[in-house]
Amino acid sequence: MRTLNLLKPDEMVDSVYEIDLQHLKKMGIRGIITDLDNTLVAWHSSEITDILTQWVQNVRAAGLKIAVVSNNSSARVQELANKLGVAYVAKAIKPRRRAFRQIAKEFQLSPDKVAVVGDQLFTDILGGNRSGMYTILVAPISKHEFIGTKIARCFERFFIKRPNKA
Repeated sequence: MRTLNLLKPDEMVDSVYEIDLQHLKKMGIRGIITDLDNTLVAWHSSEITDILTQWVQNVRAAGLKIAVVSNNSSARVQELANKLGVAYVAKAIKPRRRAFRQIAKEFQLSPDKVAVVGDQLFTDILGGNRSGMYTILVAPISKHEFIGTKIARCFERFFIKRPNKA
């Protein structure tokens, strides 16, 4: 895979709620790895909304396994993953492949059967693509985020153009 293609998501949606779970299943996807901050919850928020809880239930009802992979602290990721009842890897050091491979192995799935969902090109999408997984870029939930992420977003603009909403 060419270097620039590693930064290209397979799919782009505004939020996890727009992901067509049945379409993923038809494609052979059997597991979802999702980022935490600004993908499932706002950065620094510990609020698990009813709609998020319902979405996780919908993922399971579709016959898909789900896990959170985050670069955030163990305490934060564990707390939220436990509230959602999902597997997790904290301090993942994305875009390194280790955490993605760990979850695929835990799920007993080959990488091509796993989708990675996240809001950042240089961590979630790059890590998922490097791992041979299907990648879905979501728009960040909030503009409030870690300063390093804000800087990375400036560079992301050179690589991705989101479709304009009508």
